[in-house]
Amino acid sequence: MKLPNLSDAVSTQARLRPHQVAVQDSITALTYAELDLRGTKVGNALLELGLREGDRVGVLAKNAAAWLELYVALARAGLVVVPINFRLSHQEVGYILKDSGAKALLAQHTFIPLAEQAVDEKAGMHKIVLDGDKSPGWLPYTGLIDAGKAARGGRPAPRHDVAALMYTSGTTGSPKGVIRSHQGSTLMAMATAVEMGFTQRDRALIVMPLCHANSLYFSHTFLHLGATCVIDDSKSFDPQHLLRLLSSHEITFTSLVPTHFVMLLSLPEAIAKTHDVSAVSKLMVSSAPIRKETKRQILEFFPNGQLHELYGSTEAGWVTLLRPSEQIEHIGSIGREWAFSGPIKVLDDAKQEVPDGVVGEIFSNTAYAFDGYWRLPDKTDEAMHGAWCSVGDMGYRDPQGYLHLVDRKSNMIISGGENIYPSEVEGVLCAHEWVQDAAVVGVPDDKWGEAVYAFVAFKGNRSMAANELSDWCATQLARFKVPRYFAFIAADQIPRNATGKVLHRELRKRAQQHLAEGKVN
Repeated sequence: MKLPNLSDAVSTQARLRPHQVAVQDSITALTYAELDLRGTKVGNALLELGLREGDRVGVLAKNAAAWLELYVALARAGLVVVPINFRLSHQEVGYILKDSGAKALLAQHTFIPLAEQAVDEKAGMHKIVLDGDKSPGWLPYTGLIDAGKAARGGRPAPRHDVAALMYTSGTTGSPKGVIRSHQGSTLMAMATAVEMGFTQRDRALIVMPLCHANSLYFSHTFLHLGATCVIDDSKSFDPQHLLRLLSSHEITFTSLVPTHFVMLLSLPEAIAKTHDVSAVSKLMVSSAPIRKETKRQILEFFPNGQLHELYGSTEAGWVTLLRPSEQIEHIGSIGREWAFSGPIKVLDDAKQEVPDGVVGEIFSNTAYAFDGYWRLPDKTDEAMHGAWCSVGDMGYRDPQGYLHLVDRKSNMIISGGENIYPSEVEGVLCAHEWVQDAAVVGVPDDKWGEAVYAFVAFKGNRSMAANELSDWCATQLARFKVPRYFAFIAADQIPRNATGKVLHRELRKRAQQHLAEGKVN
């Protein structure tokens, strides 16, 4: 039996509850009937431009209701969406467009200069501006909607199942196109609804970028259910604005990264108390470790909220979940397998399972895993072990069956033959009461192979000497794990991708440059 894709789900909800708001941002609100109609018109208009089933279409935009409209339209037309991170450079955008073989690009007006630098004019790509004024060489999106046929017609359902090419964040190298299927997307929605207990009565606030898997798959879940998605389309994250949205829309669910929660909890009490967040019943945190005290503060801030902690990847989808009842008792764990998931394996380099408590590479077995890397069969083979999938994350299983994430295999530091995981050192540094944030990388060392280099941001006006921080670390860590070098920087100088993950490759370059210039502590 063929599972319904997002296009089918929206059509169903348009019949069942046509006047229910499906998606809204600060400018636009679309009912399911309107979303269904516009999805048809945009899909037809793109095909009338000459695109064919299976063609790839790039989308370069910040959060807006148009994202969900496009996900529906492209699925309906049998086209493959290529979501592009708006924070990328023109070289990176150009790489993705070329690698995917995109036939069209839809971009917000503010990103036209970036897109113009990225697009190879010889490729003959259709360029469509999603908003704002007209621009030479770009078709207006409103024109597509006006010109598109409203009838579904007799066109057969798409033969292929490819929904999207989701390019990885590239924290360790060039991004790879992750092939995601419609069936996988639907199974993810089903698993999410079952595991989280979502219904059509939910109102979700989508904060994280819709070009990333987190917001993409949570929003798809709510559209499958006939619920409402409210899109935070602010230019940058504003915790006070977030509170206003949570309160005014009576939001029941949102998914944030730890940094968002920390900023929210830092608001003055006088501001926080003016907003009613009692409707929030479920919260998700993901993409980076979160401290025990922060979890306690979140639960106090949201009196009716249940906190969930998610671990997953673009390739595997949702992998583990730390459920509300487990948050404090199993602090530091990423939980156990998600619904619709087979058993996780922790394997050594010989692909043999390791005992509990021993660090190995985490391999998941999900029903909705990716279909491989785009045009990279060797990389696909590296990521797979039979039906099991890995993205290179290292961890261990404790005696109670809970998984603990240690670090990325590629981030591991080897000093004097000893393995050092940056996340462990970062955790110790961040445990110091004066430290706000920290990131750790390895740098070349003639004697030991690699040495530990720590970037540290202090709270407020706090500061301390490198030797003092080193001595403190030595009380918590084995001597070979203690950072040899320190760089004291502001918290916003630690580079992260859109989902909050530290870009270690950028820090390695910076560390090596500091060493070459003698700028070390």
